[in-house]
Amino acid sequence: MNVVDYNATIPKNVFRIIKEAGMKQCAVAEKAGYTKQQFNDMLNGRRVIKAKDILALSHALGVSPNDLFMEHEKQKEKDAS
Repeated sequence: MNVVDYNATIPKNVFRIIKEAGMKQCAVAEKAGYTKQQFNDMLNGRRVIKAKDILALSHALGVSPNDLFMEHEKQKEKDAS
């Protein structure tokens, strides 16, 4: 069984989605209801990502909460099918 550290996986996916969509981190932070510092702390492991954060982030990014949990390779497989 492969145990995944979601507090590492989620920030990686957030960074990837922001880059792919051409978004600005400050705009995503604002839309999700965070200050730039709170958002930065979350993405850099200085703040634990909680369930309410997942919902806010997925809404701000326009993706499913499940998309934030997927490892990148599994996401590629999902998109290809």
